[in-house]
Amino acid sequence: MTPTQTKSIRNMSDLTFRDEELMRRAIGNADNARLISSPNPWVGAVLELQDGSIFDGWTQEFGKEHAETMCLNSVGGNADGGTLYVTLEPCSQEGKTPPCVDSIISSRIKRVVVGLRDPDLLVDGDGIRKLQSAGVRVETGCMSELIEEQLRPYLHHRKTGRPFVILKIASTLDGGIAAADKTSQWITGPEARKEAHKLRAYSDAICVGKGTVLADNPKLTVRDWAPENQDISITDPKRVVLGKVPESAEVHPCLEFESEIEDLLDSLGKDGVMQLLVEGGAKTYKKFHDSGFVNQYEIFFAPAFIGGNNALQIFDGDGVKTISDIWRGRVQRVDQLGNDIKISIIKRNHFFIIF
Repeated sequence: MTPTQTKSIRNMSDLTFRDEELMRRAIGNADNARLISSPNPWVGAVLELQDGSIFDGWTQEFGKEHAETMCLNSVGGNADGGTLYVTLEPCSQEGKTPPCVDSIISSRIKRVVVGLRDPDLLVDGDGIRKLQSAGVRVETGCMSELIEEQLRPYLHHRKTGRPFVILKIASTLDGGIAAADKTSQWITGPEARKEAHKLRAYSDAICVGKGTVLADNPKLTVRDWAPENQDISITDPKRVVLGKVPESAEVHPCLEFESEIEDLLDSLGKDGVMQLLVEGGAKTYKKFHDSGFVNQYEIFFAPAFIGGNNALQIFDGDGVKTISDIWRGRVQRVDQLGNDIKISIIKRNHFFIIF
């Protein structure tokens, strides 16, 4: 996109506190779509009519209503003079559903407030330009940082063609992920394990090494978490194992992969996997960490010590030789889960998409 094109769809000067309030509501609506919208992005919308009436929308299951059309269908498709708030740029291409921009234009909406431009090459500003060409006033960039954080896996996938990679680690305070006899169940408590299953539910695929399968025989399913206030069925993530495992392993059916990490991410990205959760073990953590493709680390620390150097540590193999070469991240948030602590860490060079 040229600088001229970017300027033509960038306009935050007329945004008000009311706009931010309703965009926050749209962000909350998008949370309702997180577990049902794949492979579409989880988008939220709010429609405010001239009389102050408000209608909510969020992306439905693939092939059903998008957030914008859910709002518009609530008013019979007639929103004359109203304002639509939507977290991501409305789609402009024909897919399983008609283009949202066509529905918006035909509804006689006067103004659309967009959180983020959609980086998908099928959209990428085209939806905004079509609205503007039809005489709809468009403002962009409202609450963009919060929306970028909410849509981070989708945005990463559309920009790179690969899934957003999360490394999930359960560890003692001295860095042990298993005792000398390789037992690891359980380092953390039930609240932390529940949060880990939530991460599984939010991920399209989950990856472990064959050593983890041989030692623990995990099912890698979502069993210990369910969303509150949503009556939906949770789909287990696609299971991936680095290496070959016995046919009797609980992880089957799974993808057994024996190539490079980069090749795995390319393959999963082509299959529409937007978020990949990596759960171990030490060799797998090391491979992903050293590859540089990890986007986020979710580390669950138990207030416990193994107390020696014979435990299995987080990373298998040699580390850096000098302190100036250590990997440093940025703490995104810290949560207490029962008696454990979860620290969310992202790359220090991460930047927000703001326009």
